[in-house]
Amino acid sequence: MKKFEGLTDEQLAMLYVKGNNSAFDELLNRTQTKLFTYIMFVVRNHDLADDIFQETLVKAIVKLQQGLYTDSGKFLFWLTRIAHNCIMDWYRQEQAHHIVEPTEGNNLENLRCVSVMDSFRESEMVNEQILRDVKHMMEQLPAPQREVVYMRFYQQLSFKEIAELTGVSINTSLGRMRYALINLRRMAKDHKIELALQV
Repeated sequence: MKKFEGLTDEQLAMLYVKGNNSAFDELLNRTQTKLFTYIMFVVRNHDLADDIFQETLVKAIVKLQQGLYTDSGKFLFWLTRIAHNCIMDWYRQEQAHHIVEPTEGNNLENLRCVSVMDSFRESEMVNEQILRDVKHMMEQLPAPQREVVYMRFYQQLSFKEIAELTGVSINTSLGRMRYALINLRRMAKDHKIELALQV
């Protein structure tokens, strides 16, 4: 909405707390795609993601109305934290929290986050296939590992932010990333997938 142009998410949240319902509509419009994408990436089920998305919004509204939000300059971060907690609650209920143990000596040092260059179509096609393969392999990771990979590489959060957002120590976040990379490397080897992007 034009009347909210120039306002930050945090300012909109505070307007909503003061009773401006349109401010929340604008907040939702700004954040829903990123929030739903995050939830969907972690749970990998559209109906479940939709349920968790709705639960996240309800909890956010309640917390806002109870005055439990303070303007920290990171509204989307705060909202994502609520979504994370809803996801973890669901996993606890389903008892589907399985950790894959890594094998000794595996790592994923060859995986590089390199932008695909437009110079050669053949290289582009190879790179697109590699990225599809990596995304498919990421979907096979346990939720805590998939979540930390998503936050680090797709949301570009620091390990400190990831630790704060997921309610674990930095070492646990780093450990989850390490195991995720070990598992990705093992899957790549098992399926004879080349992970080196072409430039």
